[in-house]
Amino acid sequence: MHSKRLHGVHVPHRKNTAGDKPVRLPTPAVVTIPMSMHIGAPAKPVVNVGDEVKVGQLIAEAGGFVSSPIHSGVSGKVKKIEDILMSGGQFVPAIVIETDGQQTLFEGLAAPSVTNLQEFVDAVRASGVVGLGGAGFPSAVKLSVKELSSIEAVIINGAECEPYITSDTRTMIDDADLVWEGIELLQKFMQVKRVIIGIEDNKPQCISGFEKRCKDAQGVEVKALPALYPQGGEKVLIFSTIGRAVPEGKLPIDVGAIVINCTTLAAIAKYIKTGFPLVEKCVTVDGSAVKNPKNVIAPIGTPLKDIFDFCGGFKSEPKKVLYGGPMMGLAVPDLDAPVLKNTNAVLAFTEKDAILAKESSCIKCGRCVAHCPFDLSPCDIETAFRLKKPEELDVLKVNICMECGCCAYVCPANRPLVQVNKLAKVMLRNYQTEQKALEAKQKAKEEAKKEEKK
Repeated sequence: MHSKRLHGVHVPHRKNTAGDKPVRLPTPAVVTIPMSMHIGAPAKPVVNVGDEVKVGQLIAEAGGFVSSPIHSGVSGKVKKIEDILMSGGQFVPAIVIETDGQQTLFEGLAAPSVTNLQEFVDAVRASGVVGLGGAGFPSAVKLSVKELSSIEAVIINGAECEPYITSDTRTMIDDADLVWEGIELLQKFMQVKRVIIGIEDNKPQCISGFEKRCKDAQGVEVKALPALYPQGGEKVLIFSTIGRAVPEGKLPIDVGAIVINCTTLAAIAKYIKTGFPLVEKCVTVDGSAVKNPKNVIAPIGTPLKDIFDFCGGFKSEPKKVLYGGPMMGLAVPDLDAPVLKNTNAVLAFTEKDAILAKESSCIKCGRCVAHCPFDLSPCDIETAFRLKKPEELDVLKVNICMECGCCAYVCPANRPLVQVNKLAKVMLRNYQTEQKALEAKQKAKEEAKKEEKK
């Protein structure tokens, strides 16, 4: 991403539900709430089997600094605490709650007292809010900036560049007041002088709505962005709005930026205004197998089966179901998989759309290089990986890859380039760990020899 032109791909938008106001799902009979719905340490349950819980009640505390507390989105009884299989292939503990259908609010819900920066960050931590655009990074950690003067711009991510997904679009339309209140909180407590709301130009209603608000505001602007995937990627968005590239191994704050998803910001504002934590999500339900695509509001932990049933079920048997969009989404193991904190969409596809095209030999056409947003060479990375040359993977900067899938999308040979990049990162990480161990061993030997000479 060092060239002047932003690379990427023009994917079909398929924003079928953009005009559909979210509909609330009837309370599910059971919810299953995993303790790992965020980057970092899993949350630790603070309830036991048999306990009665209410909506908004804390059921798990943060397991460390980079972690997030979890609250119940339903009232009912804790049925069990057991390990469940997640889409990443790992087993994690989950709290299973049998609902009572009453949706009784927890008596302790109250707006927090927020009068300074520390209280603001503490409130964000207590809210249970994580990055809701898909990343799931605990928001309080992102906002724990040591030197506020290092923040040159806060970028509100309203790009929503993946096909099908419209849940952020609905936030910018239906909860625009909360997004704006979130911006004002950032300006007040973090002394943010410049706020940029980045929205792809295929969302004119969102752009015009915030442009009107910006007319009478200081330090807030809307940046209409070309609808080019992966415009919503954090580092891509920084480049598109303030023209800076985040170096390898560095964070956005190292180039003076903080990026916050628009729905994340609305959830933070809601908690500080009402004391109501993150317990439900607006989820786009779509895909070629879905009978009636909709935006659905559901408690976190709701089985995907309930979500699809609410949308009329399937037109035909789905071959693949994804959390998230078709470019970066993860396949779910079964329809008992729950809605997570960072679930912005669930998509179900027929066999015709789900079957991967047969791969053939690389023809060295260079399309993957031309479209990579970070100017990487996926075809060379694939070669180095298959030849088991991790030292070359380091030179080829595979760790910069954001796994957006542009390379695989444009490849005429249907090479599984993004999957290879993921595996190549693991190969490089293992190699670097081995090298450090060898270096440590060699150093220990040299020190032992020095001691012998003494």
